Amino acid sequence: MSHTTGTSADAEETLIPASRWYQHIDLQVLLLSGGCLVLFAVAALYDINAVSTWVNGAFAFSATYFGAYWQLLLLATFFIGLFIASSRSGAVVLGATVQPEMSTFKWVSVVMCTLLAGGGVFWAAAEPMAHFVSPPPLYDAPSGSVEAGYNALSQSFMHWGFLAWAILGSLTAIVFSHLHYDKGLPLKPRTLLYPIFGQRVMTGWFGAIVDACCVLAVVAGTVGPIGFLALQMGFGLEKLFGMSNSFSLQMVVLVGLVMIYTGSAISGVTRGIQLLSRFNIILAAFLMLYMLLLGPTSFIVNGYIQGMGTYIDQFIPMATYRGDEAWLSWWTVFFWGWFLGYGPLMAMFVARISRGRTIRQMVLLISVVAPVITCFWFTIVGGSGVAFELAEPGVISEPFTGMNLPAALLAITEQLPLGWMVSVLFLVLTTIFVATTGDSMTYTISMVMTGNDHPHMAVRVFWAIIMGLMAAILISIGEGGVGALQSFIVVAAVPVSLVLLPSLWNAPAIARQMAKDQGV
Repeated sequence: MSHTTGTSADAEETLIPASRWYQHIDLQVLLLSGGCLVLFAVAALYDINAVSTWVNGAFAFSATYFGAYWQLLLLATFFIGLFIASSRSGAVVLGATVQPEMSTFKWVSVVMCTLLAGGGVFWAAAEPMAHFVSPPPLYDAPSGSVEAGYNALSQSFMHWGFLAWAILGSLTAIVFSHLHYDKGLPLKPRTLLYPIFGQRVMTGWFGAIVDACCVLAVVAGTVGPIGFLALQMGFGLEKLFGMSNSFSLQMVVLVGLVMIYTGSAISGVTRGIQLLSRFNIILAAFLMLYMLLLGPTSFIVNGYIQGMGTYIDQFIPMATYRGDEAWLSWWTVFFWGWFLGYGPLMAMFVARISRGRTIRQMVLLISVVAPVITCFWFTIVGGSGVAFELAEPGVISEPFTGMNLPAALLAITEQLPLGWMVSVLFLVLTTIFVATTGDSMTYTISMVMTGNDHPHMAVRVFWAIIMGLMAAILISIGEGGVGALQSFIVVAAVPVSLVLLPSLWNAPAIARQMAKDQGV
C-alpha cells in the first residue's frame, strides 16, 4: 500500500519504480469508469437524442427524490465543519507533518482556482442577470428594479457561496487526511467509507464501484466545462477577432487547453498547478480592481453589502426552499449535484495540498474565506452587468437571451473602458481557470487509479488525454452532447452524495481523536 509522509515534488516519480508503475493501477476501477465513459461516448455518437432523453429522465428523477436530501446534506456539512473549526480540535495539524508544503498565498491560490473553476467566470456574468430578468420565486421585488438586482446577487451567492464550497473539502478532507497520512490508507473515495465498512470496502468490487462512481462524476463535471469552454471560446474569438466559430476552431482551442493542463499535471502539485493558479489569482485580482474602479463602483459596493446582508439574513429560508421544484431543478439542485459530484475527489486534492495546515485554517479557508471572495467576484462581474442593464435596459439582457453565457460576459466587458482588451483578458482568465480544474482533477483521478498521492506521470497523461478526447467527441455532436453530459453530472451525484454522508459524523469523531493524539 503506497503511503508518503513528506516527499517533495522532485521525488514524485521515484515513489513507484518506472518499470513497474502499471502494476499499481486499479484495473477494476479503470474498467468500470473507463467502460462507462466509452459506452456513453458511443451511445452519444450513435443517437444523441436517445441519450439526451434518458439523461433528462434520470435528471428529473434525481432532482425530485434527492434534491431535499442534498439541501440538508450541504447545510449539515457547513455547520458541522464550522463547529469543528471553532472547537479545540480546530488546532489539529493535518497531514502528519508540521511544515506546510506551500506558502499561504500559493495554497489559497490553488484552492480558489481549482474549486471555483471556469464556471465561476461565465456564471458570474450570467447568473445574476438571469435572476434579475426572471426573479427567483423566494423574492417579490418587481423585475427590473434596483432591489431585484440586489436579490439577484444574493441568490447567486447562495449557489456559489458557503454551502457550495463546504461540500468540496471541509469534513471529507479531515477524514482523508487522517486515514491516509496517519493510518496509511490510500487516497481513494472508498476510504471515506472505511470507518463504517472497514477492510471490506478497501478491496473487491464494492470499493471499486464506489471509486468508479466518484471518478465518473468528476470526469462528467470536468469534461463538461472543458467542452463548454471550447464552444464559448469559439464564440468569443469570433466576436473579438472575426474568426469563424467552426468545429476546427473549437478543436484548436480544445487541443491548446489539453496541452496546458496536461503539462501542468505532469509537473505536479507544487509546480505547474501552483504556477497556473498563482498567475490566475493575480490576473483575477487585477480585473476585479479594474472593474471596481472603472465600472459601476457605487452599485458594486451597495450590491455586495446588501446582497450579502440578504444572503445571511435569508440563509436558512434560501437553503431549505422547496416551494417551486421546477425552479429548484434548474438552479439550486443542478448546482448542488454539480458540486456534490466533485466532492470526494476535490476533498482528496484539498487533503493533498493542505498538509501542515490546521483543521481550523483549512475549514475557514474552504467554508468562509473562499466563499466571501467568490461572492465579491460575482458582484464585480455580475453586479456590473445588472448596473449596466439598469442604466440601459436590454444592453446585457438581449445578448444573454437563451442563456448565452459568453455573450453576457462579453456584453458586460464591452461597456468598460478598453472593453476589447478586458474581454480578451477575461477569455484568458477563463481558459486558465478551466485548465487548473483539468490539471488538478487529472492529478486526483490518477491518485484514485493508483492509491498513491504522487501518481506516475504516465497515468496523469492518460487521463488528461482521455478527458480531452471525451470533450472532442461531445463537441463533434454539437451543443447537445456537452449539454447531455452536464445534465448527467446531477445523475452521477446521487451515489456520490451517499459516499459523502458518513463524513457528517466521522469527521467530528476523527477530529476529536486527532486532538487527543496530538495533545491539543
